[in-house]
Amino acid sequence: MKNYKYLDVIIVIFVTILLVSNIVSTKITDLGIFVFDAGTLIFPLSYIFGDVLTEVYGYKTSRKVIWLWFLASIVMSVIIIIVWFLPPANDRAYQQDYINILWMTPRIVWASLIAYFVWEFSNSFILAKMKIWTKWKYLRTRTIWSTLIWESFDTAIFVLVAFWWVLPSSLILTMVISNYIFKVWIEIFFTPITYKIVNFLKKKENEDFFDYETNFNPFLIKK
Repeated sequence: MKNYKYLDVIIVIFVTILLVSNIVSTKITDLGIFVFDAGTLIFPLSYIFGDVLTEVYGYKTSRKVIWLWFLASIVMSVIIIIVWFLPPANDRAYQQDYINILWMTPRIVWASLIAYFVWEFSNSFILAKMKIWTKWKYLRTRTIWSTLIWESFDTAIFVLVAFWWVLPSSLILTMVISNYIFKVWIEIFFTPITYKIVNFLKKKENEDFFDYETNFNPFLIKK
């Protein structure tokens, strides 16, 4: 792999957004128009970085970054569970608060892993292929349409796995609809910014990867 100047920064921001969104998703928020888990407020930003990774650095790089996030998420979940079962101090200060806030996090992480596996690998594949078909043109159209199609699967899978048997079915349906609309709106709103970031990185990194000979098997890490 080439020695890229900005790739490490993008990876750190990408993984941080995903980890933080998993933690704050334990809170269900009602903004009047939308009802969703609070992680939805920042999670859509990961789409921007996912699109940037595929568009500039290619599917293989995006695949490696996704697996790095998978590993980081599992480590975070294990640590939360271990700390959960550690014996509290005699005064049990904040023990129940810790449980109340974080007891859902491991389940949310697994829901996120399952949903994101379906969405991000599929999205990266479609973006990489569309880039070749369109001869790198129409980035705005490619990112928006891939989001419109695949985001519905990601949202439905995440909400069902994370909150089934925890929240009323009517609220779950409302969350699926709210999450989807909000995430798509965020993607469309930030598309001009994504376009500027992509153009900046292509110029600074001297890279505009085309996946002509890429093996799109999501389980290949080194190839």
